[in-house]
Parts: sequence; structure tokens; C-alpha cells
Amino acid sequence: MLSVIKIGGNIIDSPSVLSQFLQIFSRIEGAKILVHGGGKLATHLAQKLEIPVQMHDGRRITDAETLKIITMVYAGLINKNIVAELQSLGLQAFGLCGADLNLILATKRPLKNGIDYGFVGDVQTVNGKALFDFLSQNISPVIAPISHDGNGNLLNTNADTIASVIATSLAKLMPTNLIYCFEKKGVLSDPQDDNSVILEIDEAKYALLKQNGVVSAGMLPKLDNAFEALRQGLEQVVICQADALENFGKPNFVGTSIRLSNG
Repeated sequence: MLSVIKIGGNIIDSPSVLSQFLQIFSRIEGAKILVHGGGKLATHLAQKLEIPVQMHDGRRITDAETLKIITMVYAGLINKNIVAELQSLGLQAFGLCGADLNLILATKRPLKNGIDYGFVGDVQTVNGKALFDFLSQNISPVIAPISHDGNGNLLNTNADTIASVIATSLAKLMPTNLIYCFEKKGVLSDPQDDNSVILEIDEAKYALLKQNGVVSAGMLPKLDNAFEALRQGLEQVVICQADALENFGKPNFVGTSIRLSNG
């Protein structure tokens, strides 16, 4: 079984939380891929450099200067620190972004509902064979959410999307789970109550949660990509707290399971 695991948010921002998560990740049995974001760190650096930060529905609008920052932070600082720590834990890891090995080919997003997202990439293809070759050698890829257009241009792509398309690509080659890990215990019915975890969400319930404003901002692309992965044939998508990963598949596991329908 392959586990494609995505982290971001407060996990990346806190060295101690990230270190604890990587210890758990290193102990997961079977093949595994780690996809990471790093939006808060990139935002912090952009603000220091007085580069405006623009978001729309939880997705970053990426101008040319912002792309430089994102590439440095995501594919450089964060990616290599994670790889180094995993190596110290005895896990053979390899850091990549979408431009490496032609891993993730994308096209620059056109105007969408009147919004110009700038240098944002919509994924076209994934080189699943290259990732499978790493996995077959017991190497765990660590992937930063930078794609490319095949013409020498880098593009910023949402990390939740990267995790989703990688999982669906590899699901054609081996049984695959997609797990989104962040600082909360799952999708919450009350953002102020960490224990109000919604254990299951299907498409009808998701529509209602959006309508009522229960889910918004950064949770929207996470759930959109979860449902798209299921529509592409993935059997299981879960959203959970990072430290709950150790109990994944056990009776005491707490998280949100995403399903296409209640049927």
C-alpha cells in the first residue's frame, strides 16, 4: 500500500511539530510520498520584502516576484530541511519539485471567473513512472508544489492539488491512500471546537457545508481535490491531524473520511 501524505499550515511553521510529524512519517510501513506546502512561511517572507500577498478562495495569486519567493521557500528551504531530517531518522528520502524529471507538467491558468491567478499552474500530466521507480528502490520522494510548463517556466501549483494528482496517477500502478495532515483533528463543524470533527463527508454534505459557511478558505481546495481524487478512482481520502497519522487504520483513529456518496 502506498500512502501519499500532504502537510502544510502550522506543521511547517513549527519546528517541533514538524519534527514530531517526520518521526511518525518515517515509521509508516510501506511505500510513502510526502507532499508539503509552506504558504505561511512564504507569506511571511513576502511581507518582509513588502511584496503584496493576494489570495482568492484559499488559493494564492502568484505574480513574478511572488513566484521567486515561493520557489526559494518551497523547493529550497522547506524541501531540503525536510529531506535532511528524514535522512537523520534513517529514511532514504529524495527532494523534488515538479520540474525535476518532468514530474508535473502544467499550463498557466487562464482567467477564471475574471480572476487572474498569475503564474499558477493547472496540472496536465504526472510522471508517475519516475515516482514508482523511486518507491521500488525504497526511496521516499519529498515533493514541493512547484510545477513547470515544459518551456522553461516554473509555475506555482496548490499543494493539495499536487498530492491529489500524484495519488491518482500512482493509484493506476499500486493501491494508494491519500491523507491530508494539518493542525486540526479533521474537518470541524465548529471551528472553535477542536473536538467537533465531522467523521464523514460526501458530496451532498459538502455542498451544504459550503452553503452554510462551515468550510471556507484553505479547506475548499483541500476538499475539492479530495473529491476529484475519488472521482478519478482513488478508494480512500482522509483529512486528519498530523499526530493522528500514527493511528491511521486503527480503531482509535480520529479524522474525516471523504466519500463520493452515502450509498
